[in-house]
Amino acid sequence: MSVSNQARSSRVGSSFGERLKQERLSRNLTQAELGGALYSASYISLLENAHREPTTEIIKQLAQQLELAPSSVAQWAQSSTPAESEGLRLSLIARQSWDTRDYSGAASSAKAAAELACSAKDSVTWWNMTFLAANSLLRNGDHADATASLQSLLEHQLTRDSDALSLRAHQVMAAAMLAQGSLPEAINHATLAVEIGSGDSAEEFGAYLLALQTLIGALTEAGRLDEAWTHTMVLAEAVTDQTPPQMAGEIHWVIGNVAFIRQDIRTGLEHHAKASRLLSPAADLSRWAQFNKATAWVRLMAGVVEPATLQAIERSELAHSVVGATVAETLEVSLLRARWHFLNNEIPQALDLLNGIEMQWDQLAPHIAGDSALLLGNALQAANRLDDALAAYRDAFDRYTQAGASDRAEVAADHMASIHTTSA
Repeated sequence: MSVSNQARSSRVGSSFGERLKQERLSRNLTQAELGGALYSASYISLLENAHREPTTEIIKQLAQQLELAPSSVAQWAQSSTPAESEGLRLSLIARQSWDTRDYSGAASSAKAAAELACSAKDSVTWWNMTFLAANSLLRNGDHADATASLQSLLEHQLTRDSDALSLRAHQVMAAAMLAQGSLPEAINHATLAVEIGSGDSAEEFGAYLLALQTLIGALTEAGRLDEAWTHTMVLAEAVTDQTPPQMAGEIHWVIGNVAFIRQDIRTGLEHHAKASRLLSPAADLSRWAQFNKATAWVRLMAGVVEPATLQAIERSELAHSVVGATVAETLEVSLLRARWHFLNNEIPQALDLLNGIEMQWDQLAPHIAGDSALLLGNALQAANRLDDALAAYRDAFDRYTQAGASDRAEVAADHMASIHTTSA
């Protein structure tokens, strides 16, 4: 083989291997899962690293595994331009950054890859990279940028023409809206996603379940508990013996949350106990941190002050310190501690934490800032500082109203009325 032919062969193998790896990672497949019964994980690795060239039969089998047309997979074996190679490189870096929880790096690389794909009129890669960028921005707490990226996805023709893509885009947009405390918008996008249905693939079913969980969370935050509980029954029916433990654990987590808030303590404890057994910190420490934060939150809101609640707070603090936390997550964990102190009648300690959180309310979603203001009002009232408590309740009312949490706004209004009555 001539030097020029060797160079061309290397470019071909590299182009095919990089694209194969990109498609595999985008579907969350291992090398063994992609190879199936025909090809070993080590052979897939050889293909991805350009140490083997694909035959027509291999292309046909891989296309079947990836649910793609053989002709589109065959095109990967064509020589790539420098821009295409750079786009593939950036795509792989973005996914590797995501896997290592470098969400800022993932967002940056995914955005750059999306721009190159757009220039090359490669709409499929543009969609996948923009979606990854949006998820990365959301995980990094950059809600406004995530929302902008998701809006561009929702407006794209690919999304409009595909239920599967529309489901995924609406599901993540709902999560972004919920994170920002825009409860009506979160409910709207989650409802649109759920109405699309569970689809035919495992990926679509997973997105459907996430949309259902987001819808339940948004309805619960908005005080629409009966609707939320109805959807939890649909979610519960999705759990079977074949459900992956992590997914089953998250479902029990959501059901337990709603049960606690409905004051059904026994059911809440039952489902959170199942979630604790199924969710693994080794599998996803970030989700483990979020689970413990959530279970501590709903236990405290239900007035369950016991060692297991304190253990959940401590686990949340530890896990967040390991995986790294956004400013909002750090404040939310501090709010847990403040509520624990308040319920244990340790008012000075609660006020010390709440005063610090108050200075950063704008870093929190409006409904969470409202929760902090309401608790501050309660602590100030317990300290007989009624004028300060009244101001805190007014802040809570305004922030709940902004979020669309009308039931909680009414609670804040009731507290204000109570102070006015006492003062009179």
